[in-house]
Amino acid sequence: MLPEAEINRVLVVTAHPDDVDFGAAGSVALFVDKGVEVTYLLVTDGDAGGNERTLDNSGMAELRRTEQRTAAKAVGVTDVRFLGYKDGLVVPSIELRRDISRVIRQVRPDLVITHHPDRNYLNVAPSHPDHRAVGGSALDAVYPDARNPYAFPELVLEEGLEAWTVREVWLTGGSAPNHWVDVTEAMDRKLAALQSHVSQVAHVEGFVDFVKTRFAAWADQAGFPSGHYAEAFQVVPTG
Repeated sequence: MLPEAEINRVLVVTAHPDDVDFGAAGSVALFVDKGVEVTYLLVTDGDAGGNERTLDNSGMAELRRTEQRTAAKAVGVTDVRFLGYKDGLVVPSIELRRDISRVIRQVRPDLVITHHPDRNYLNVAPSHPDHRAVGGSALDAVYPDARNPYAFPELVLEEGLEAWTVREVWLTGGSAPNHWVDVTEAMDRKLAALQSHVSQVAHVEGFVDFVKTRFAAWADQAGFPSGHYAEAFQVVPTG
């Protein structure tokens, strides 16, 4: 794995507001504590989400962007970007690869965190079609697009964005994680981030206990002590 001391910038690429907070907000908080620069890139505004909604899609998109910025602040992230793709309609495409490659070249991260591109048959929740499309496109943007100066030449010629090689990717939501991060000391901030998504979770009875149980189970699988919480990833070397 990439040595922790060599991780200075992290880019998190997700499909919807709240995805990063379910999958990686604890790890993000720990990165921020160490002085790592973290950027969030959301492919959609989550306009098709919400429970018992009274807003139209445009209003929901604005609300969810606000909720995500609030959630980001709970873990110390201030750089939050949106691509504006339609929620529920994301497909792998050259355009999406280019748009993610652009941000990779802007941010120049050592590590990218994104969705696992494969369907998880043990737990279907992380396998939303948008998640799989974004994860696959992000991996394609990491390799080969962002590092290849001849891919999307307009990024160099028109925007001055030179090629950049991401050294490692962490995937969330897969069925075979191989890396666990003990997020016990950041669990309160993770919960605060998740609870910022009022339109998505306020109606869920026992939500905090549900989250704690899920991430306590990951800690148990990782072999961490009782009472700890963990986030799980599949690490993909890409350097």
